[in-house]
Amino acid sequence: MAAAVRRRRRGRRGTGVAPPTDVAAALRHAGDTRCLRIGEGVLPAVVEVLSTCFGEESAVVVADTNTFAAAGREVDDHLRAAGRSVGPAIVLPGTPAPYADLGTVVALEERLRAHGGVPVVVGSGTLNDLTKLAAHRLGRPYMCVATAASMDGYTAFGAAITVDGFKQTMACPAPRAVVADLAVLAHAPAAMHATGYGDLLGKITAGADWILADALEIEPIDPRAWPLVQDGLRGWVAHPERLRTGDPEAVASLFEGLIMAGVAMQISASSRPASGSEHRFSHLWEMQALAHGHGAVPHGFKVGVGTIAAAALYERLLARDLTRLDVEAVCASWPSRQEVERSVRLRHGPSLATQAVEESLAKYLDAGQLRQRLLLVRERWPAIRERLETQLMTAERLRDRLRSAGCPTDPTEIGIDAPRFVASYALAGTIRRRYTVLDLAHETGLLADCVDELFAPGGFWNRVAIA
Repeated sequence: MAAAVRRRRRGRRGTGVAPPTDVAAALRHAGDTRCLRIGEGVLPAVVEVLSTCFGEESAVVVADTNTFAAAGREVDDHLRAAGRSVGPAIVLPGTPAPYADLGTVVALEERLRAHGGVPVVVGSGTLNDLTKLAAHRLGRPYMCVATAASMDGYTAFGAAITVDGFKQTMACPAPRAVVADLAVLAHAPAAMHATGYGDLLGKITAGADWILADALEIEPIDPRAWPLVQDGLRGWVAHPERLRTGDPEAVASLFEGLIMAGVAMQISASSRPASGSEHRFSHLWEMQALAHGHGAVPHGFKVGVGTIAAAALYERLLARDLTRLDVEAVCASWPSRQEVERSVRLRHGPSLATQAVEESLAKYLDAGQLRQRLLLVRERWPAIRERLETQLMTAERLRDRLRSAGCPTDPTEIGIDAPRFVASYALAGTIRRRYTVLDLAHETGLLADCVDELFAPGGFWNRVAIA
């Protein structure tokens, strides 16, 4: 597939900025995104990109009041000057920020239906997801103009949408074209850079979870998607302190890492290359906040704390010799499907219980199936542990990097008190069927002991003294 990728090189060697040829090569394997234009002062290129990817189709800008001021008005002006804009731009309120739920998707869909034309969304996470799904429901491809290096969804397959209080990834194509002006990205608020960093750093534990699923023959690693995220990841996350000042090189590096993660998800038609146990924590906390009417916390901030939580759990498991696991004892105490359903319903509130039960039962193993899996764990543990130790960073190192980027690192900083945080280790694994370290700890019967160790005197979370 033809791909147009242009970017003015500003960085020095060793800054972790992936060369444009890497992005272009990745896009050749993508199914949806045909054109990616990144550079300084490239907003006027929206007209050329629109022509290249959509022919003579008309267009309509979608933004909120914040992103319209940052770049949307200029994009709309360029489109109008070229005779391509249809009707007034669709500008949603910026305060409070739009929420990515199905009701908002349907409302946007109706407004787009009235206007016609190619949706050109100017914004980042929520606006992109809303437009992605609304355009798909109308049977239209769409285009995205990025305004912040704040998340990995620009080029990702699927949209993270909340339906009846339960967040899920809904299948829909990635944008056909993405334009990103590095000057716009660099001038975004520092908190936007920080939340993007939290999202990108979470690929450390997401990769570890995929290693687990691959080694246990649950979900094989996609050889096309894995290197797009993991090969450059250490470089992209190497200098978090430079994001606080909006350093253009650092922001460009972060953005390219996020774009590559999105392309990997697009190639796999799955979020697996970029989402694991750290996102289970994040999604749980978001759904709980929605159910209780608590204020929203940026996605990447929740993912960052979830990444520390997942890495800390990995450390407790890696300290154990699972080649000596008492498989028969674990299987003898394994709950039935009915017991699992009852337990999940009791532990979740009514707004989350039904979907959590469905997800939990979708991956349920009976005692015989569990025995086979645990025998595989026991047999392969030395090799698995070696791969995991190579992939992971320590929880303390992850915490330090997040702090350097300006991210919260303590659960209380994102509104999660100690009792709720402790309970999250058991609950987070119940809301998705994807296999992660949360499932390994549960299936080996070690989750409760590992969590106790994390919060015991001298344990990781006791040392960082959460309130």
